[in-house]
Amino acid sequence: MGNPLFDQMLGRHAGSDAPFLHLPDGHVQSYGQFVDSTARYAHALMDAGLQPGDRVAIQVAKSPEALALIFACIRAGIIFLPLNTAYTADEIAYFVENSGARLLVCDPAREAALSPVAEACGTGLTTLGASGDGALAQVASVSPVDFPTQDCEGGSVAAFLYTSGTTGRSKGAMLSQDNLLSNALTLVDHWQFTNTDVLLHALPIFHTHGLFVATNVILAAGASMVFMPGLDTAELIRHMPRATALMGVPTFYTRLLDDPDFTQEVSANMRLFISGSAPLLADTHRQFKARTGHRILERYGMTETNMNTSNPYDGDRRAGTVGLPLPGVEVKVCDDTGTEIPRGEIGILEVRGPNVFQGYWQMPEKTAAELREDGFFITGDLATQGADGYVTIVGRGKDLIIAGGYNIYPKEIESLLDDQPGVLESAVIGVPHPDFGESPVAVLVPEKGVQPDLAVIEAAVSQSLARFKHPRRYIVLDALPRNTMGKVQKNALRDSYGDLFS
Repeated sequence: MGNPLFDQMLGRHAGSDAPFLHLPDGHVQSYGQFVDSTARYAHALMDAGLQPGDRVAIQVAKSPEALALIFACIRAGIIFLPLNTAYTADEIAYFVENSGARLLVCDPAREAALSPVAEACGTGLTTLGASGDGALAQVASVSPVDFPTQDCEGGSVAAFLYTSGTTGRSKGAMLSQDNLLSNALTLVDHWQFTNTDVLLHALPIFHTHGLFVATNVILAAGASMVFMPGLDTAELIRHMPRATALMGVPTFYTRLLDDPDFTQEVSANMRLFISGSAPLLADTHRQFKARTGHRILERYGMTETNMNTSNPYDGDRRAGTVGLPLPGVEVKVCDDTGTEIPRGEIGILEVRGPNVFQGYWQMPEKTAAELREDGFFITGDLATQGADGYVTIVGRGKDLIIAGGYNIYPKEIESLLDDQPGVLESAVIGVPHPDFGESPVAVLVPEKGVQPDLAVIEAAVSQSLARFKHPRRYIVLDALPRNTMGKVQKNALRDSYGDLFS
C-alpha cells in the first residue's frame, strides 16, 4: 500500500546528496540527511508511546528539527496539529482537548506554562527547541536512521489544521494525504517548479502557506529552499541573488519596497514572486512591477482546501483578482441556497476538488453546514467570476454590511479609499446603528508623513458611491490589526468601534 504523501515527497529522496535546506548559518542539509532525521523523530514518537492514528499537537519555533518532526508524523501515520507559536496556554488547552492529542510538543521555554495544560488534558508533554535542544530532540539524536514507514491510504487523515476562530471556537479541518499531495503536484506543474529552483522560505510552518504550499511544492519538485526563521527584509535581499522564487504575504512585498537596497539588480535571478493569505493592494502590484520588472502572482486558498485558484504563470496576472481555478478544481459563485448565479454577480464562492478537506473534527453539524453532499465546500467568501473565469474575492460573507436593507460590500468602498491621496490602505466595517441596523465605518492608515484630508476623501466618496454606501465615520490609525499571516482582523475593529452609534 505504501504511504503516498511521504513516499512521493521524501521517500524517493532517501540517500540523496541533493541540497534541501540552506540554513542561516551557512550549513546545507541534504535530502538524505533530512530523510534520516524524519526516521529519528519517528522513533522518538514511538518511544513516547504513540501509535498510528494518534494525534500530536506541535507548538514549536520554526527549525529544520520542527519540520522533520512534522514529516516524521506523516511517516509514522500520526496525525499532527501545527499550532501558532503565539497561542496562549488557554488557547493551547482547547486544541489539545478538542483533538484528543496524546502528546504536546512545545519549546523548552514554555514547558512550565504548558505542563498544567497537559496534566489537565491527560496528555504527554515533551520539548523541542529551535536549536535542536529539548527532550524529544535528545531521544531522536540517539535513534536509528531507518524506520519502517507506516502504510497509509490516500484518504487517511494526515493533519488537523485549526481555523482562526474569528467567529467562534476554532474548527479542526481534517486534511488527508490525497488532499495535500494532489495540491502540491498541481502547484508544481502550474507554477513550473523544477529541481533547480531555490525558494526563499520566510513563512511560518504552522500555517497552510508555509507548510503545505511552500514546503510541499519544494519537496514535490526536488528543489531546495533558503530556510529562514522569519521575515527579515535585509536577509531576503541578501539571499535573493541565489534564489529563484519567493512565496510571501503582502507584508513581505511592502517591506521590500520600503527598502532602498531592494533593486531590479537584486531580483535579476528571480523568476517568480507569489503572494497570498491576504489581498495585495493594486498599488503594491504597480510599485513592484515598476521597481523590479516582475509581476507578482496572486493565488487563493483556505485552511480547508489548500490552493483553489491562481493567476497564470504565463498569461495575464490581474491585480485585484486571484486568477483562474487550478486544474482539477471547480469553482462556482452561488446565492444563499447554493444555486449558481450569473457571471459577474456577487455571491458566495464554493469549491470542489481533490484538495477539499474531509470535514471538521468532531463537528458533524458544522461539516454538514459547510461541506455539501456533492463535495462543494462553501467558503464563506464573497466573490465574482468574470466571463473569462477570473475570480475576484470581494470579502468575507460575515463582513457584508446590511444598512437599511441595502447590501454594502466593503471591498467596493475600500478600493475607492485606497486610491485617495495620503491613504496607504483602508478597512471598512459594519457597526450597529439604531436607525439602519448597521452603518459603514472607514478605518484609514495614512502614508508615511502624510495626514489624509478627510474632507477631500468624503467628497470623492460622495461623487463615486451611492449615499447608503457612504461611511458614517472615518477613523485614522497608524496600522490595521492583522493576524500572523497578514489578514486584517476586522472582528477586532468591530470590537473596538462597535459602540460608535450607541
